[in-house]
Amino acid sequence: MPQGDKSKYTDKQKRQAEHIEEGYEQRGLSEEEAERRAWATVNKHDGGGKKPGGSGRKSS
Repeated sequence: MPQGDKSKYTDKQKRQAEHIEEGYEQRGLSEEEAERRAWATVNKHDGGGKKPGGSGRKSS
C-alpha cells in the first residue's frame, strides 16, 4: 500500500476525517494542511486503518 492510500480505512473513519478537515479549513488552514491534520487526528484516535489485509506476514 503506497503512502497516502486510504483503502484500509472504514467509511466511518473517512467521514470523520472529512468532517475534521472541513473544520480546519473554516479556521483558515490550506486544504492540503487541513487534510493532513484531519488524517493525523483520525489515526491518533483510532490507531490507523481498521480493514484487514495489511502487510503482515502469514504464519505457517
